Amino acid sequence: MLNMLYPSVLSLQDGTSYKGWSLFELSSYAGEIVFNTGMTGYQEILSDPSYTGQMVVFTYPEIGNTGLNIEDNESNFIFVKALVAKNISTVSSNWRSTLSLKDYILQKKIPHIFGVDTRALTRKLRMSGVMPGFLSNTSDTSLNVYFNKFNSKDLIRKVTVRSPYYIHNSYDDYDVSRNFLYINPSNFFNYSNNYNVVVVDFGLKFNILRCLLSLGCKVNIVPATVDYNSIVSLNPDGILLSNGPGDPQKADYAINTVRKLIHFSNIPIFGICMGHQILNLACGFSTFKLKFGHRGLNHPSGYSCYSEITSQNHGFAVSSDIINKYSLHESFLVKHLNFNDETIASTFDQKAAIFSVQYHPEASPGPHDAYYLFKVFVDLIALNSKKS
Repeated sequence: MLNMLYPSVLSLQDGTSYKGWSLFELSSYAGEIVFNTGMTGYQEILSDPSYTGQMVVFTYPEIGNTGLNIEDNESNFIFVKALVAKNISTVSSNWRSTLSLKDYILQKKIPHIFGVDTRALTRKLRMSGVMPGFLSNTSDTSLNVYFNKFNSKDLIRKVTVRSPYYIHNSYDDYDVSRNFLYINPSNFFNYSNNYNVVVVDFGLKFNILRCLLSLGCKVNIVPATVDYNSIVSLNPDGILLSNGPGDPQKADYAINTVRKLIHFSNIPIFGICMGHQILNLACGFSTFKLKFGHRGLNHPSGYSCYSEITSQNHGFAVSSDIINKYSLHESFLVKHLNFNDETIASTFDQKAAIFSVQYHPEASPGPHDAYYLFKVFVDLIALNSKKS
């Protein structure tokens, strides 16, 4: 039996509005409207902390037809401010599906609108840039106050873990880790390197932990506000800086901590997405906000004639002045570019065990072209351990 539908309106800061429908009566919701070009991955997107404060427009004309399952969440919470779609399938068909997207929206009361011409809305955002939006059952364009507040927020503090926790892949704790991360036993490997990796949580996705665990690492997850001494006291073999939401320049506490780690710890560091931006800020470079960001599963990144297809989700990027600017590390180099707009996609240090990527090697959703980077990180740890 179909639910009752409610007329809904998505209003943009510039006065443009889009009419559609919702499955329940909406309150009023404001957020930054962004678009994702992936054909799949709505479950991971809904639970990805990097989308905190954002209303996500799905450019693919129908979502929901593969349902949802217990394994693919990227966190324990829903972080998107709202879901915007052309059509939401009322039927799911997949052997892993345990719940339809429609039922999930109703159960979790996720703000949403469908029936919108999402391709026209996406063209609008590409031409004008991402902007605040307001979603409700009535028109409302009072967005300026919200927009100023959104730009001033440190979203990393909002989503980071509140206290440290530890997880590893020994069979003693396998049931605990499986229940916490929903690890698929068929993808579970018991490598024996036993390296201790500290993950700084700026808005961590579970699949980063799954990748580290699958390579045999023990993982300590710490808050973004952790200080240098607390990290070093854990005796890490490597440090991973995770993905996360918002403007990296707001996280000056994290930038200062990473700067100290670079100069004094002699520990390999791997940055992903937000971690990439913070690592480069700690090295003396700058970041800027992209006009409409990179959000999708098919972004080509590489150098010369080599390209990987990568999963990306970010609204900020490292400024290209890194190529010419003198920094704290003269040996810091750009390795990959995003071939769509030639923004910087990865950097590394020729002398220190430090590297970072703007894209998501853990994918989830997305292609696995860059998964090898986790193995590179572990190999870097091994090499550094031999030198010590």
